[in-house]
Amino acid sequence: MTPRSPVLSVADLGVRIGSRTIVDGVSFEVFREHTVGIVGESGSGKTMTVLAATGLLDAPGAKVSGSSVLAGDVPTELVGASPRLLRSVHGARIGFVFQDPGTSLNPLLTLERQITESLQTHRNLTRRAATTRAAELLEAVGLPDPQTRLHAYPHQLSGGQRQRVMIAIALACDPELLVADEPTTALDVTTQAQIVELVRRLQRDFGTAVVWISHDLGVIGQVADDVTVLRDGLPVEQAPIDAVFDHPREQYTRDLLDARPVLDTSAPVTDPSAEPLLEVAGLDVKFSVPTPVGRSQVHAVRDVSFTIRRATTMGLVGESGSGKSTIAACLTGLVKPDRGVATLGDVDVLGAKGRAAKSLRRRIGLVLQDPFSSLNPRSRVGISVAEPLVVHRLADSKKTREERVAELFELVGLPASFAQRYPHELSGGQRQRVSIARALAAEPDLLILDEATASLDVSVQARVLDLLARLQRELGLTYLLIGHDLAVIRQLSHDILVMRHGAVVEKGPADDVFSAPEQEYTRTLLAAVPPVRPRA
Repeated sequence: MTPRSPVLSVADLGVRIGSRTIVDGVSFEVFREHTVGIVGESGSGKTMTVLAATGLLDAPGAKVSGSSVLAGDVPTELVGASPRLLRSVHGARIGFVFQDPGTSLNPLLTLERQITESLQTHRNLTRRAATTRAAELLEAVGLPDPQTRLHAYPHQLSGGQRQRVMIAIALACDPELLVADEPTTALDVTTQAQIVELVRRLQRDFGTAVVWISHDLGVIGQVADDVTVLRDGLPVEQAPIDAVFDHPREQYTRDLLDARPVLDTSAPVTDPSAEPLLEVAGLDVKFSVPTPVGRSQVHAVRDVSFTIRRATTMGLVGESGSGKSTIAACLTGLVKPDRGVATLGDVDVLGAKGRAAKSLRRRIGLVLQDPFSSLNPRSRVGISVAEPLVVHRLADSKKTREERVAELFELVGLPASFAQRYPHELSGGQRQRVSIARALAAEPDLLILDEATASLDVSVQARVLDLLARLQRELGLTYLLIGHDLAVIRQLSHDILVMRHGAVVEKGPADDVFSAPEQEYTRTLLAAVPPVRPRA
């Protein structure tokens, strides 16, 4: 293999499942120290393309056509290869990093066992040599105290640390090709930036070729040299990254670029006469958690105070573990704080009991990150939306409930006929709109949005954010918008509250926080947002 010959050559790749064409006519090449970005919305065929190209596709009835050649002394055709040949390639010559390390790692095995497995299988290393190599890999991916971490289990690590372990496993045998399938989608923006930088550094050090899959052109702009844009399984645009950003040829590519959350937008204008709706003072939460040496106390929220005014949005920002969701759990009665006061109008939020607590549940709505797990998979979504109407006795008859559900579906931009569908029959964005409709059914004073767009494609995310902005204008809604991405938070927030390790590190009007952040941590969060221009 010459220095400029491709590591992987994919030509006219196609995938059919039954009578349906999933991928058609995809071709690309990836070279040493070179990254090809494959981008598109959910269902565009990104993951299916790479699974088919690497011989991992195992869907019943799937037929793969075309060619995918892994270079070497003897080029290896991966399309139609035998299971034995693929086992010798996967792990040894091709490494994989998938979106959710929580499901990719075995929860019953230590990190040492999971990293050394491929080393002993493909490199025939002794257990001692494999363990030494595993510690070196954990150190290379930036995991602190690697010798101790070898004996840890996946649940003892954060999401970013688990993803670093997945990268260590993928790189264990010095593969020629690394496939990264949405490896940063579920991570904080700061952790995402660290993972992107880690892969770039390892690529420079080891000369690895990378195929990076994402729905976000902002992320692709940080890592890719060339881009293939997929839509409905078809390559609609292929070009160097600069050309895609500067002169996109297809409207679909322009739509993906426009959907990226960026920081150069102005915060919504605040009505100075808006009166306080929710006031929180001195909120403090501690948890007792088991550890190998006994129980330990985690100080999840430390003396947090803030005020949200009517018809405005408070953006609550911070990394995973900063205490954001714990505050939401306190306000909705799911967690009892150790100390603090919270009032909604004239109602004591934290001390409400009996009828007062039930009334409060009506006044505070909640929209969670994963709409699929929030909805009952065995119930039609119309029934889920009508449930608050039944619980709070807001509709006297079945006909009244059906009319109100139809109004709510129209309000969130869905046809009333969708009420008869089940959650699995809707897209992610449609399911999140249903979740918003259900939260609005009880006509709440405050709507808590806990990472409500984090799991969505950027194009779907943009539409949901536009919907929330419209509903706030039309209905005078008040939001507590929880997230880790400052670019998303900026689009809706009038005021910002930045948290770290359970404590507030900065707060103030959104324009002030974004234009002149006082704290280094806030500046770090801002710097982690993908830039407008590609830097790969």
